[in-house]
Amino acid sequence: MYSLDDTIAAIATSIGQSGVGIVKLSGPEAYPIAHRLFRSAVGRTNFQPYRLHYGQIVEPDSGATVDEALVVYMPKPRSYTRQDVVEIQAHGGLVPLRRIFQLTLSLGARPAEAGEMTLRAFLNGRLDLAQAEAVLDVIEAKTEAALRVANEQLSGSLSAQVADVRRALLDTLAFLEASIDFVEDEIPFQDVVGPLREVGAQLEKLLHSADQGLIYRQGVRAAIVGRPNVGKSSLLNALLRGDRAIVTAIPGTTRDTLEETANIGGIPVVLVDTAGIRAETADEVERIGVERSRAALARADIALMVVDGSQRLEIGDWEIEGLVGQKPALLVVNKNDLPAAQQVEPPADFLPAAHRVRMSALTNEGIETLEAAIVELVTGGSVTLADTPLVSNPRHKALLQRALSHTQAAITAQQDGLSPDLVSIDVRAAVDALGEITGETATEDLLDTIFSKFCIGK
Repeated sequence: MYSLDDTIAAIATSIGQSGVGIVKLSGPEAYPIAHRLFRSAVGRTNFQPYRLHYGQIVEPDSGATVDEALVVYMPKPRSYTRQDVVEIQAHGGLVPLRRIFQLTLSLGARPAEAGEMTLRAFLNGRLDLAQAEAVLDVIEAKTEAALRVANEQLSGSLSAQVADVRRALLDTLAFLEASIDFVEDEIPFQDVVGPLREVGAQLEKLLHSADQGLIYRQGVRAAIVGRPNVGKSSLLNALLRGDRAIVTAIPGTTRDTLEETANIGGIPVVLVDTAGIRAETADEVERIGVERSRAALARADIALMVVDGSQRLEIGDWEIEGLVGQKPALLVVNKNDLPAAQQVEPPADFLPAAHRVRMSALTNEGIETLEAAIVELVTGGSVTLADTPLVSNPRHKALLQRALSHTQAAITAQQDGLSPDLVSIDVRAAVDALGEITGETATEDLLDTIFSKFCIGK
């Protein structure tokens, strides 16, 4: 079982050289430990809550200065963990931070585990489990849209909707269990199917946003594929607004896959520039690059198939089209800046299901059109509503699907005239599934799994 009675400490900022670094303590001994380490510049002996105190961190035995620092004391329950919390803001060098951290341990603190500060916030009721997971999403957000989705969940919007649905299920479960326990008593009739259908509709609404939410949270992988010298690396540079890939007129310049993340319409898109794919090559290094390109295409969520718009298609283009197969794809007709490109159009049966974008990766003509096409391909053209809390966590999506499945099974059981105890089995399972989202029915193993993904000090 998790202990809340001891005091934990951690370096809460990234290890390295920076202007400021933070050592954080949480627990009953946080104040006494900090008090022994701190020497105020103005002679105060006590910390005033929620105010910065300037002074020095000193060795408690010798009084030798370790570093100058600012210290803030946040007494319970108005702190991140709802325990006494102290933050020591010192210089961000590796040596002073580690020395301050070691001194906190010598005075009775223990090293915090990964995510243990947020775990304490959850166990003490400051955050529910969905909100706690959103803390990590805020930290890891790669775009403004991803940050907005994470902040929606951190604010409790998703949790509130889940709580409402779970409360409706509990009302139905209470009636069913009363029907089981008091068979001989007169229990007023209560419609079960109607409320369960309303629950199902609410769950479906939440699930409807899940795929889009996952896209904003996790992003997508887009493989840029095509035969040599059609402009794949130039396209990567155009989408990144920089010169990340080497571009020359020599075919086969790219010998390996190159990955970079671009913010396209708020979606983190991992662009994978691949070596030009051709069936045969005598160059061993190029052959390995082609094999990696095929593997990158297989792993990608979408494909950006690039062809030279100034030339007729070659057999190599058709071979790569076969590799793309049924994968969601865009056909990028490149080199539109060349006069010959205006006279050439790929045939209609070449990637027939793919949207076509004419552009020039050299001049950036058509780049905005391509970005809009990528967003539409990824999101299906759907629009994110600002007042809709997106389900952006795959764990939440799976639990919502489980709750919906059990709700639908309960409706079927009730309509088939099964006994209340059998109907209640599925209703209870749906209640438990939703409880795993917000933490009411979370197991210790589940908490270990979730909070182990956090960094030390958060």
